[in-house]
This record gives sequence, C-alpha cells and structure tokens, in this order.
Amino acid sequence: MPSRFARRTALTAAVLAGPVGWVTAAAWGLPTALGAHRRRLRRVVSRSPQFSDGKFHNRLPTPALSPANTRDGLLRQWHEERHVGLPGGPIPLATAELPDDAAELAVTWLGHASALLEVDGQRVLVDPVWGYRVSPSPVFGPTRLHEPPMEIGELPPVDAVLISHDHYDHLDLPTVRALVETQTAPFVVPLGIGEHLRKWRVPEDRIVELDWDDAHAVGALTLTCTEARHFSGRYFYRDTTLWASWAITGPRHRVFFGGDTGYTPAFAGIGARLGPFDLTLLPVGAYNDAWHAIHMDPEEAMRAHGDLGGAVLLPIHWATFNLAFHRWAEPIERLLAAAARTGARVVVPRPGERIDVLDPPPLADWWTPVGSAAPDAHEDAGVGSSVLARTMTRLLSLLP
Repeated sequence: MPSRFARRTALTAAVLAGPVGWVTAAAWGLPTALGAHRRRLRRVVSRSPQFSDGKFHNRLPTPALSPANTRDGLLRQWHEERHVGLPGGPIPLATAELPDDAAELAVTWLGHASALLEVDGQRVLVDPVWGYRVSPSPVFGPTRLHEPPMEIGELPPVDAVLISHDHYDHLDLPTVRALVETQTAPFVVPLGIGEHLRKWRVPEDRIVELDWDDAHAVGALTLTCTEARHFSGRYFYRDTTLWASWAITGPRHRVFFGGDTGYTPAFAGIGARLGPFDLTLLPVGAYNDAWHAIHMDPEEAMRAHGDLGGAVLLPIHWATFNLAFHRWAEPIERLLAAAARTGARVVVPRPGERIDVLDPPPLADWWTPVGSAAPDAHEDAGVGSSVLARTMTRLLSLLP
C-alpha cells in the first residue's frame, strides 16, 4: 500500500496538474510572439527625432495612463462590463469578387483595421490580422467575433503590406508568417517593427522601415509614413517601436489609413501636404474616456476626415474584437449621426465586402439587425476566460 507521503505527493501533483498545464499552454510561444527585445531595437530607432529617453513620444503631449481613480474604474469595468461589447447575433460576412486587375479605387474591408486597397491599378494590404486571438498567448486574450471573410491564401498578389503599429490587433504573428509564404510584397512599417519581422524570419529584402514623414515608392504609388497619436508595445515595454498612420498616393487617387490613433491637429497638416484624400479609413471603435487621447471616438473620426479633406469615409477598428466597454453597434450609430450633421459620405461594408469608391453603393443597414448584446448577457466576452481580467488587474495595480 502506498505510504501517506506517497499518497499526499500524488494528490498534490494531481491538484497542480491543471494549473501548471494551463500556465504552460498560456505561455506557449510567448518569447517569439512578444517580438524583438528593446536592446535589439535601440540601434534601429535611436536616430529618430521621435525617440528620446529610451522610447518614442507623441509630438502632442499624451498621457500614458489615466489617474488612479479612473484606472480603478477601468478595472471595475473590465470585471463587470466586459460583455457589453458583444454583438447581439451573428455578424454577416460577404464574399468579395476580386478582379484579376486592381481597380482605380476600391477597398475590401476584412474586419477590424484590416483592408485590401486598390489604388491606381495596384494593391496594398493594411494591418492584416487573420489570427483567432489578438494576444501573445494561445489561451487568453480577445478572440474574433466573426470568422475571417476569406482565407489568406485567397488574396490576390499585393504590392505592399502596410503596418500601423505593433499591437496584437494590428501586427499578428501567424498572419505575417502566412504572408511570407503566400506573397512576395514588402512589409512597409514604422521604425522598429522591422526588428519584430527579422525575429520572425521575414527576409531582409522584404522589410522597409520608415520614420514619420519618410516615404517609399512601390510602383506608381508613394507610401508616406505619417503622424499618429498612439503608443506601442507587445507586453513588457511600451513605446519601443514607432506608431503611424499612412498616406497612399498614386498618380490619380489618394487614400489615408489611420490605423489606430487619437485625434490630433496633425491631421490638418497631413491633409494640406498630401491630400485631399479620395478615401479615408479611420478608427471609430474601442473608445473610452480613460484613453481618449489615444483612441478616437466616432465624432472625432468625422472631424479628422474633414481635416484630411476626405471624400468617402470607411470606419475601421470596430465589429471584429471586443476591446472596449461601449455597445457593439454604437460606433456606427454615432458615426452616421455625425455624418448626417456634416453631409459626409460614409460607406459601411460588411466584413469581406468590396466597395468601388468611385461608385459606392447606397448605405445598407446590416448592423441594426445584429444589434448589441443584451445588458444581462453572460457569454464569453472574447477573452477566453476571466483569467485575463484578473491578470490585467494585477498588472495595473503595480503601476504607479
């Protein structure tokens, strides 16, 4: 018969097996997903006028974290209101019929900030994210609210892949690896992100790193790295790589891609130098009073669209991931109300829908039937478990 010590040891092992297994699974692949270490980044980024004191800075003073009382409110929201951002039903997807030759001006929205642009006969893929979970871990972190509207292998050949910054919902390791295998286009990225790509074995000749106001030509298109008001970081360290918006200008048409940003008066200068823009893709979701400086709300997106001299606005950064505490459909409802006041032209495609920007279709309301989750909904909020909420609480409690 086993001794009491042996039985106790076996019981302890059985009790620990679950948590240890979970932690092992949660940490699987973390060192790779986190990207390049800041020591590797320093040699690339230190030449930038945006870089000082060991990190990048916004030109406009931008608080990194709200005061303690606001932060505590955020923690309560994370625990108690993380279900608010869920849709009320399935999100309808579209299947785009992509032409063999890129059009004069068209866009296929792929969900969140991902889109395939067609500008003057060339194609540019922006912030592509096909991953199921936007997190360094395969176990916790926000999950998709709808499937990708197409397989990544179904993309036609693209001329460039643009990245706005290194947050997981904009720079996705599985997607990068797939694009290395299925495409030959260069990755055109803000300073520092090239080190992430090098760590992930993207060929050197496919990496182009730019600072704000730098430009790179791809065929007849000029890709200009423009200012944004945001931050960067893939977990432990913040602001070690640059964040950006992008101007895509061709011989006949111009597109502005906002990526992820708070409102900044710099948009007016970008519009004056590089615009006016036939199409703007601007973030309208994941806003909160606590981070108003780094995420635009819908009314600010409409203001930015005007500053940029935009003709048609396509809202991005909503619908695909539950990243904030507003209702799922609220960003579009507020944006269209703001557009009605200004007379701005807005297109709201379903994920996967292709829009001919020179002849856009009438606005079709597909989001109201989906609706937002009921106030008492208890479905998983896209984090996989409440572990992320507890982890974030602990991490934020350690901040000054």
